[in-house]
Amino acid sequence: MLSLALALTGCESRPPYKSDAELGLNPQQARGRALYDTYCLRCHEAYISGGRNGPSLMGVFKKKELPSGAPANDERAAEVILRGRAKMAAFSDRLSVEQVQDILAYMHTL
Repeated sequence: MLSLALALTGCESRPPYKSDAELGLNPQQARGRALYDTYCLRCHEAYISGGRNGPSLMGVFKKKELPSGAPANDERAAEVILRGRAKMAAFSDRLSVEQVQDILAYMHTL
């Protein structure tokens, strides 16, 4: 019944959860994935195009621009993560620069 309701509303269902090994993640990307799941996933989907409270980040570095319109590169993405933007909170008080680099490494796999 629930699957029928989701199908009728056009909602994308999340793909089955894959392990870090199944995704071929290296240790830095795996650390980044754990951090992403903790801090980012509540608002930004990783593996489907639909968003939650923020835009999906699936394929974010395969595009020319970030959802904000800034260039899609590590420097700009790190700045947004650390300083926040518009409705997105800043994470500079919760994440180290190294942790942000780990998240970015993971985001490049999306």
